[in-house]
Amino acid sequence: MALLSSLKLVSAKRTLSLPPIVQRRNKLSKKLWEQIQLAQAKINGTDFAPMHYKTIIDNDTGEKKEIKVPKRIKNWWWVNDTGHCHVSVFYGSKVVELAKGKNSVELADQAELIQTLELLKQAVEAGELDVAIEAVSGQLRSAFKK
Repeated sequence: MALLSSLKLVSAKRTLSLPPIVQRRNKLSKKLWEQIQLAQAKINGTDFAPMHYKTIIDNDTGEKKEIKVPKRIKNWWWVNDTGHCHVSVFYGSKVVELAKGKNSVELADQAELIQTLELLKQAVEAGELDVAIEAVSGQLRSAFKK
């Protein structure tokens, strides 16, 4: 018992689920991480293709199989006709409004892309885009209601 008395013992209850806004933050943060990895791979001239499992049914035997297939990731950035690079943040298929009436970040060139994506990821994790994420999430949810 002498060993246990040296520890700080408390009564605590483990939560089984995260609040919805934290789940949304984590989802968007994960997607921004994928964009950072994709941008680094494009700059280095390599491919970034994370794998995910897909369940298929064999036509001959009718048996279900899980196979690994590369996940398709679309760029969130593009270069316009003036040569400026733009980055938008997507939550699902909707663009997140970063400020009132503004939905993308303009960069001088693609060299700033990774730093900008990391900055956006930090802003999401700090909760700075919670209101915008909630608005976009509401739009996506309303599309599923009949």
